Amino acid sequence: RYSYILLDEVIVYNQSLFVALRDAFPADLDAVAVETDSGLAYSWRDLDRASAMVANLLQSLDIPKSRDGVPPRVAVQVEKSVEAMVLYLATLRAGFVFLPLNTAYQSGEIAYFVGNAAPAVVVCSSKNFPWVSQIAFKAGTRHVFTLDDDRTGSLLERAAHCSDQQAPALRQPDDLAAILYTSGTTGRSKGAMLSHGNLLSNAVMLKNYWGWQAGDVLIHALPIFHVHGLFVAIHGALLNGSKML
Repeated sequence: RYSYILLDEVIVYNQSLFVALRDAFPADLDAVAVETDSGLAYSWRDLDRASAMVANLLQSLDIPKSRDGVPPRVAVQVEKSVEAMVLYLATLRAGFVFLPLNTAYQSGEIAYFVGNAAPAVVVCSSKNFPWVSQIAFKAGTRHVFTLDDDRTGSLLERAAHCSDQQAPALRQPDDLAAILYTSGTTGRSKGAMLSHGNLLSNAVMLKNYWGWQAGDVLIHALPIFHVHGLFVAIHGALLNGSKML
């Protein structure tokens, strides 16, 4: 059911999205995986260790393993950064469900999404913490962290005390990986539920059809709170073991 034939390659989707992405990391984990416009360089080993630490933090929180059969949701409204991408990978690694939110959303919109998705964890920028945390706590969310685009925030402070070794959670192709809300042009935004199998098959097909090759470099100029910037671009680069700028 989850086997797809791509050219001379057969890929069986019997693992989580994170495991598939991690398996595609290059052999040289000390090579540069991401370089920022300010000149910071993150290796593949950095991504692996950092995502393990944040995943361990998420798994250490006192929250139910699932609600109505769905793993805990992590709602994220932060500015673009490598650490924000690490949080996405860590959420998958921990077996939680990632819920990205547009950075332009204001209190009315955040109240709707948090109330509708009932996330166990909310991560926001420090400047928005006063009003976002108020909404989250009122909706029943017990854990609210901050994450800023200058590598600061309570999320990283807490994760720094966690181990950089972590066994990825076991997830099946039909298990939920992410929820992305629709634009709401014909009514209230609805949460589109995307599984590990959905996202992995999409990533592999795009890698094939776009003709990714060894040595390719991705200029990542998109936000990472929507499908193209978060899934299409990042998944393609990670599956190809390609450097991102």
